[in-house]
Amino acid sequence: MPHAYRNPVSIHSGRGSLARLPSLLAGRRVALVTFPEARGLGLVDRLQALLGDALVTVIDDVRPNPDVAHLRDLYNTFWQSDAPCDAIVAVGGGSAIDTAKALMVGTANGQFDELVALLATGKPFVPASVKPLIAVPTTAGTGSEVTPWATIWDAGNQKKYSLHLDATWPEAAIVDPELMLSVPAGTTVSTGLDALSHALEAIWNVNANPVSDTFAVSAVRDIFDCLPALLKDLGNLDLRERMALAALKAGMAFSNTKTALAHSISYEMTLRHGLAHGIACSFTLPLVLEKAWARSPDRDRTLQLLFGADLATATQQLRAFLQGLGVKTEFADYGVADSEAAAMIARAMDGARGKNFIGTAALA
Repeated sequence: MPHAYRNPVSIHSGRGSLARLPSLLAGRRVALVTFPEARGLGLVDRLQALLGDALVTVIDDVRPNPDVAHLRDLYNTFWQSDAPCDAIVAVGGGSAIDTAKALMVGTANGQFDELVALLATGKPFVPASVKPLIAVPTTAGTGSEVTPWATIWDAGNQKKYSLHLDATWPEAAIVDPELMLSVPAGTTVSTGLDALSHALEAIWNVNANPVSDTFAVSAVRDIFDCLPALLKDLGNLDLRERMALAALKAGMAFSNTKTALAHSISYEMTLRHGLAHGIACSFTLPLVLEKAWARSPDRDRTLQLLFGADLATATQQLRAFLQGLGVKTEFADYGVADSEAAAMIARAMDGARGKNFIGTAALA
């Protein structure tokens, strides 16, 4: 059957690739969006030296899981600023890039509440204005540098919004593993497992295609081989580069498929139980693999490239991999009773991402 694959992001990767940033900006005035620790790491000074007068403002109050309560002031200040910019550079993990994607979409009145109202409809819209984005990940996991999606949380109302427009594809991505050398062990694991989840979710997906499979299978193999070794040698630049490329490939895979059941479950685990995203979307992977198995001969062939032909062996391999990284793999480990877990899975299957899962489609 026919397939289509599209990804418009210009990708620049490899050691030292951050140096390409000025040429990609071509003299445009820039707002830098980054994480608070970037100053202490010397990253803001480095970017200031690279960009000079082109850097007109720095937004470094990025918080994990960007929430409407915090984004509102950032957004309103950004769009009403007297220091206009032509583009945004996001430097950081998924939260920094998601924050930048929220900022890049301008509403008619420049007010964040208007953006939230548009997102609440769940329908695509054309922004009144858009700032081009160059995404520079400092963790190996998010894949957000090559996707058009951002998650905006509303913890107060126990909701999340998905920002996904044609306009929110980054213009370019710079994947420089040298920026990842200072990432601590816990974040290395969490973000690496986010990438693993992206890749597997792209495989057991109703939107999978041969190109996304190629990226996904390669990413899973690299993560299985590389992440445990990297955890024992965090300063190893060769391993950092391999993980950066694995996360990039996982991003390229799910940029066309979207995520599926494991991510759908994760949103509630984050909102209701405070679980970090990378763990929330990965601890259920063995369970979801069981639900994906034997649902589609085509998907089975791809999964068996990674796990072999026996389901019990496959799930044990995946569970052992996660546990070897210190990740517990049962709902009960996170204080979730069996009855609550069953209800959560049912709700997740009915969610937008859950409907991408081949197991959900088989039950329809």
